[in-house]
Order: sequence, then C-alpha cells, then structure tokens
Amino acid sequence: MMIKETSLRRDPDLRGELAFLARGCDFVLPSRFKKRLKSFQQTQIQNKPEKKPGTPLPPTATFPSSPRPLSPVPHVNNVVNAPLSINIPRFYFPEGLPDACSNHEQTLSKIETAFMDIEDQKADIYEMGKIAKLCGCPLYWKAPMFRAAGGERTGFVSAQSFVAMWRKLLNYHHDDASKFICLLAKPSCNSLEQEDFIPLLQDVVDTHPGLTFLKDAPEFHSRYITTVIQRIFYTVNRSWSGKITSTEIRKSNFLQTLALLEEEEDINQITDYFSYEHFYVIYCKFWELDSDHDLYISQADLSRYNDQASSNRIIERIFSGAVTRGKTVQKEGRMSYADFVWFLISEEDKRNPTSIEYWFRCMDMDGDGVLSMYELEYFYEEQCERMEAMGIEPLPFHDLLCQMLDLVKPASDGKITLRDLKRCRMAHIFYDTFFNLEKYLDHEQRDPFAVQKDVENEGPEPSDWDRFAAEEYETLVAEESAQAQFQEGSFEDYETEEPVSPSEIGNKGNKSQIVTSSLSEKCGKLQSVDEE
Repeated sequence: MMIKETSLRRDPDLRGELAFLARGCDFVLPSRFKKRLKSFQQTQIQNKPEKKPGTPLPPTATFPSSPRPLSPVPHVNNVVNAPLSINIPRFYFPEGLPDACSNHEQTLSKIETAFMDIEDQKADIYEMGKIAKLCGCPLYWKAPMFRAAGGERTGFVSAQSFVAMWRKLLNYHHDDASKFICLLAKPSCNSLEQEDFIPLLQDVVDTHPGLTFLKDAPEFHSRYITTVIQRIFYTVNRSWSGKITSTEIRKSNFLQTLALLEEEEDINQITDYFSYEHFYVIYCKFWELDSDHDLYISQADLSRYNDQASSNRIIERIFSGAVTRGKTVQKEGRMSYADFVWFLISEEDKRNPTSIEYWFRCMDMDGDGVLSMYELEYFYEEQCERMEAMGIEPLPFHDLLCQMLDLVKPASDGKITLRDLKRCRMAHIFYDTFFNLEKYLDHEQRDPFAVQKDVENEGPEPSDWDRFAAEEYETLVAEESAQAQFQEGSFEDYETEEPVSPSEIGNKGNKSQIVTSSLSEKCGKLQSVDEE
C-alpha cells in the first residue's frame, strides 16, 4: 500500500527514524521499523472514510503562490546500488611466486640429454650431482632428489622417473624453499621433521672434502648428524613445533648455508649448522657429564656442568619438560644428547632469540607468558644462598628488582614479557642474574660502559656461541695433544723396536687426527651401548 509523503510527516518519531536510515545509521533495528510502519499503515486504513458510489473525488489541494519553507523530508532510496567489482590481484603464494619467464621444457630437455650420457640412462647418487646442477639446485640437493625420484628403492634413477618427478615439482612448487620441502618431506606432508634430514646429512658426511677423515670412523656419523639436525631446528624452527615449514625455511639462512658447502672445502669455516669443531665441543661436554656413557644424563649430571654454575632450581625447570621434547625427561628424569645440544647453545649464547625463549619458558613457572615478581624472587633466593655461602653479601631483592626493571624497561609495570627481553638486548645479563652465579659475578665486576658498548655495536661480530666454541675447541685440542705427547713419552723408555716414522709424527700434529683418535675411544664405548 502506498503511503503519502504528507502522511509520513504526521508521525514525528517515524520521520526521525527515516532520517537516521537516510544518513546510513545502523542502530535502527529493521524489525522495530517494520513494526512501527505496519502499525502506522493500519491506523491510516481505519481513519480513511469509506467512499460511496457517485461521490465526487475530493478536490486537489491547492498551495499558495509563495509557499512557506518546509522542513526537509528525508528521501528513502529503496534501490540499493550493487558494489563495484574490484579485481584484487593474488598476493599469497604459499608455494612461491610463479615465474612466467622460466622455460621448464628447456630445462627438462637438458636433463634428458644429460641422462643420455649416463650408462643405461640410470644415474646413481653420485651422478645425481650433475643433474642437480642442471636443475639449478645446489650440489647437496642430490640426495633428496635421488630419494624423491625413487632411487632409494632401486639404487638408481632412470631418466623417465626423474623427469616425471621434476616436471610435477616445477608445476606446483615455484621457489627453493617449497621445492626443498617437497623433496625431503614424507608423502602428503608440507613440513619437515627431524628424521627427514638424515639422508641429506649422511650424503654430506660421505662426500664433503672437509669430512673425509670420518670415513674410517663411522661411529661418529650418527652423533654428528644428530648435532647438525638439532642446530637446524634450534635456529630455523622458530615456532617450536618440531616441524619446519617453507615459511621458516625462507626466513632462515639454511638454504644459503647448504649451498656454501659446495664452495667451501673447510667445513669448519661454515660455523652455522655444519662445523665439525662445534660438534666436537658439544660432544666432549656431553661426554664429561655422561658418567655411565649411556647417552643420557641425569639432573645431577647436568648440575655439574661448568662447576655447578647453574642453580638447582633452573635445572629442575629444565627437567620439568618446559623446554624438552617428548616425555622421557619428565618420566625417567633423563636428558638425551639431542636435548643437551639445545641446553648448551642456550647456556653459552643468551643473546640468541631461541635462547631468550628457552630461558623464558624455564622461568615462566605458571606458563602465563609473564615473569612475575614472585617468579623472579623464587630464582634469586638460591642465588642469595649461594653468595652467602661464598662469603659475599647479596644485594637485597628489592634493590636488585629496581636494577632489573631499569635494565629491561618493561611495557607494563610489574610484568616482564618475552617481547620486553628481546627488545632490551640485555637478556643475557638478566638471565645470568637469576640462575648463573659465575656469570652474574662476572657482569658485576665488568665496566658498565663496556657492556653498553657491546649493546650498541652493530658490526658483524661473532656470536657468543661461536666465540665459546672456538675457545673450547683450542683448549680441548691442546689437552689432547699434551695427553698424546705424555703417552708417547711414557712409552719411549720401553720401546726397543723401530722408531716413529715422520709420516706418523705429521699425522699426530694434525688437529683432526687428534680429535678423531680422541673421539674413537669415546664412541667405541658408546657403540656397545647402542648395540644393546
């Protein structure tokens, strides 16, 4: 039923709501408006006089020549304009940005030609290196490529199987990170777990010129591979999920470091992930603590690290499962070698982002994402007890708390978050204050201006972990050399046969030879444990 405009003006409330609608206000409920409108229509029908037959139409209302100004009546537009179609270009490419200029068929043709030069057109894992370079990939992608094309089952890869695999990969994966995940991951998985890296790293151990001395010591292979895997996850897996995604690969330097293995013959120059010297330091530290050499250490064993520098309360938090994977630590009270790698790097490099998260998880006892004053006092109490036992008067907690709050400058009063610690760039001093007495006393005796200079230094300085590993490696090698010379001297008095050849003397002066001979004794004992 049509409603005259003059009739609408008779209801001021309805006029007000129509005005709101005209201005685009959204607080007028449609149901309420319809109810009011229906009530108004019924009133108009009841008040309308009945029209009798033959009754002339009412005269048309006449308006004066000079009409008085009327209040504006809102105009309700019942026609809703359709929104314009906006073409938003695609901006999310989980498998990498497709390259329209790349010629995949030309690449596949080169691969087929390369297989023609191989006997029976079947490539083994060593010949796969040339195929990897033709695909535009680093040399050490050859083992993942070999496995992805089915070479693990048959011992070789045919041209047809490899071309079919590579064509499919090029169609769905467009950048290096996505391709790498596809090659290493299990079928229908889009992330990498720890065991997925084993074939790749075993190939590095077998073929890299910087690790040739390990060919005669296969018992080292699994230890070295475990160390490298843990270092990869420590640095790359920023989500702590235990699964590395393509996004995390893109944000890390892992693929660039993997490509460097092809160019650098001395693997110790690649300090990220692959350094054998770093592995040697980590393994020797674990060996010193593992008194029964079963590849597990107890809470008491870990507390002996660095002459019991870490507090018992922080050790208890580590063994509570706050930063370890699996339930072995919680149920059996034992820490594996893999978990020890995380502990050692976190302990010696508290500036590292993962280390900051590691110790924050340990100190956050209630898991609310905030370090409260109660939690800080809980860890500082043991520090005070240890200082008093050494005859050192500890700083009262209230005074220390003021220092720490000035150091961190938290965004919220009385609460220290993970973001606060990462932002302040002094997390190493903060953590050492609460659970590492030796380093805390070192910080107290150090010039505060030198500490500020270290914070402001933006140069490409080696990390705390790199410095620690280099110093410890030199110390360990010196100890092994001295021990070897002592043993040689003790046997010289009893030797009556041929003297030592110059070649043997040269081998004994080699660091890698000394390191390998030292680890051979350790891994020889551990090998019997693994066999059991």
